[in-house]
Amino acid sequence: MTAVIRAVLFDAVGTLIHLREPVGDTYARFARAHGVAASPSVLQAAFARVLHGMPPMAFAGSAAAVREAERQWWRTVVRAVFDAAGVMPRFAGFERCFDELFAHYGGAGAWRYGSGVVDTLRRLRVRGRAVAMVSNFDHRLPALLDALGLASLFDAVVLPADAGAAKPDRRIFDCALTRLGGVPAAQALYVGDDVAGDVGGAQRAGLQVIDASGLDDMRALLAQID
Repeated sequence: MTAVIRAVLFDAVGTLIHLREPVGDTYARFARAHGVAASPSVLQAAFARVLHGMPPMAFAGSAAAVREAERQWWRTVVRAVFDAAGVMPRFAGFERCFDELFAHYGGAGAWRYGSGVVDTLRRLRVRGRAVAMVSNFDHRLPALLDALGLASLFDAVVLPADAGAAKPDRRIFDCALTRLGGVPAAQALYVGDDVAGDVGGAQRAGLQVIDASGLDDMRALLAQID
């Protein structure tokens, strides 16, 4: 570290929390319950391609309007994935399936947290560091963190709707630092697994960074800070 670290900010998906099964497997399983057979590998590839091509999920307006806009954003993704798999013409139950998928990914059953995550978050707070999550997830994240038993370990959870911008836009990092009491960017560390959105975005915002893809156990982070 090049400066004293007063705050540690984390990405969510792929860094602290992980899916219990691949998206393609989950989509195929839910579709099968509605009588539609689709290849998990085709769905997986389509999901990655569709997600990459979507615009940032950063919406303004009332809480209700933002929640609905985020939900429709995901509906567009899911529909495009099944369309790419060639099953939409016979998917009469798509709307019900989407509702179930949206609820599934908002619950703890779809997710697990990584090795050493709880211990690391607790020890950072004991050592006097502010801890925040900065994620491009949607409004379901706070309740999801609560269901996983992680919510109380964060001083702030910042989403695109809070900043009017999504990673790698620096505004979402600035918003988090403001919520942590105005911690200077140079005295904050961002931990994430995505090279462009996490590492590149945080660096351009002036934060120090650690690529989480090299951390098999989150506790290894502690030695790099002190």
